[in-house]
Amino acid sequence: MNISALSHRTTIEYAYALDSDTVVINLKTGKDIDMVSIVHQDPFIHELRRERKWRGDKVAMQKLAVLKYHIIWSIRLKPRYKRLQYYFEVTSGNETYVMCENKITPLSEADDTSWQYYKYAWINPSDIITPPRWVQDTVWYQIMPDRFCRSKNSPQNDKFRKWGDFSDPKWNDVYGGDIKGITEKLPYLKDLGISGIYMTPIFTSGSNHKYNTFDYWQVDPDFGTDEDVIELIDKAHEMGIRVMLDAVFNHCGHEFFAWADVFEKGRASKYYDWFFINSEDFAKYDFSTEDARFFSFSFWAGMPKLNTNNPEVVEYFSELCTHWAKDWKIDGIRFDVGDEVSHTFIRHLNDCVKRVNPDIYFLGEIWMDSISWLGGNEYDAVMNYPLPGCINDFFKNQKLSFTDLIYSLNYCRTLYPEQTTKVLFNFLDTHDTSRVAEISRNDDELIQKLAMLLTMPGTPCLYYGTEIAMKGLYSPYNRSTMPWDEIDNGDHDAFKSKVKQLLSLRHQYKEFGSNDFDYMTSPDAPRLVHYIKSGTLHVLLNAGEEPVAIKPDGKVLYQNRYSDNILSKDGIIIYTTEKEDI
Repeated sequence: MNISALSHRTTIEYAYALDSDTVVINLKTGKDIDMVSIVHQDPFIHELRRERKWRGDKVAMQKLAVLKYHIIWSIRLKPRYKRLQYYFEVTSGNETYVMCENKITPLSEADDTSWQYYKYAWINPSDIITPPRWVQDTVWYQIMPDRFCRSKNSPQNDKFRKWGDFSDPKWNDVYGGDIKGITEKLPYLKDLGISGIYMTPIFTSGSNHKYNTFDYWQVDPDFGTDEDVIELIDKAHEMGIRVMLDAVFNHCGHEFFAWADVFEKGRASKYYDWFFINSEDFAKYDFSTEDARFFSFSFWAGMPKLNTNNPEVVEYFSELCTHWAKDWKIDGIRFDVGDEVSHTFIRHLNDCVKRVNPDIYFLGEIWMDSISWLGGNEYDAVMNYPLPGCINDFFKNQKLSFTDLIYSLNYCRTLYPEQTTKVLFNFLDTHDTSRVAEISRNDDELIQKLAMLLTMPGTPCLYYGTEIAMKGLYSPYNRSTMPWDEIDNGDHDAFKSKVKQLLSLRHQYKEFGSNDFDYMTSPDAPRLVHYIKSGTLHVLLNAGEEPVAIKPDGKVLYQNRYSDNILSKDGIIIYTTEKEDI
């Protein structure tokens, strides 16, 4: 037995309360393990029974997911008295070991007098992770305001480039897209099937992307006014569309009032400790902070890093976010560079803002394993960067089999507690990546990827223009303007209708977002993707080179490049075996 592969701690990835009655226990083992049982009971049950020694009830655990080198075993228990004490019995072949908190020993040699049992001390209601329920049913649409739509009555401005002219794009190009333009396109988004808008920053800044904020309380004049934002949110809500703002609190722009004061006065500034300044000569004009004279976002001197450990900084931004929630009635906040701000900062913001609106969605931009931020009192979820990597890698590397994809998908969906997984922010591309259409071989492959995105647990998001297969490599080429003339002329209707149908199915069938997976592999078609959601929804994608015979035994919900029971290369079919009510 590979004992070194056994892993369990009473931390939220291994032991957590799913609700007020249920505790989920997970165990990671090597792939040599044949069976796992948990022996569990209330830690004080022997006193109730008037027995000298504690004894538990033995129950078999089930395989939750198979990874490349490990198996995740899981069980849901409902402890009557809200407490749980337990250990594991792990079997491989003829070997069975007991696994406790302080030792792993052969069952035949077990001496429970020295065992230290695992313990889930108590199901405290306030400790249960409870992200907003509405999020898992939302389909998001990411918008960069400068590039989405210039409103009909937008004033002329010589600094705006001609809309649609994306020849030789520059980092500082401004096209004049605005908040009113987004409001005008709400019917388009509603018709597409969008139920949530995520806007990149909208506050005063010297850039087109606004990630170097000068004034957090002032909407950038290029985008409009506070009243325009309130109108957008009100009209979106009337149409059943949520709105999420982008919060850039890790760093600010060089004209932010506090940094300007520090830059002028040095240590005499009352805002000196709002930043991380390491040198007396920090106030020199240099684009880079490679010399570490002060800390910044990356090495950009124009984006000094805010000290989110400072109580004054914490209060400043807590007041701002409370204003957004109370006065503007936003539905979510996406925190840029969410792993570099302090835990203290996010906990305080969470407490303040959720007093105003307990149902607001806190989303962190974190690119790696984010378990440290997902305990229920910081972020509700993070941007699920492992998922697009998993999907895009599979389609790019023709040597990967569906089994390889299964390992990656299982990794993505077992990183966090189940309730967190349901609200992870899923996507295929953003303003920080190449567009997914650019890295797809053709539109049919893009449809396959979108189908996978929309049948994963979590809340899916389309980057503006993905519904018409807009292309573009890494920025600035991935930030072109929406071609509204082409869209209005119907040039993209064929592809957009396929996307629209998928979005409609996501809303109609709850199985699309389920975390209940079964996989069907085919030795004769190693790149035929076939997974079953909630036992009834079948998703099949032909990512191989040869056509595959498929005969669905249920109602076909969606198909592309499928006819006469043949799923062609780059084809997809989705069907359900669930019987309709009569």
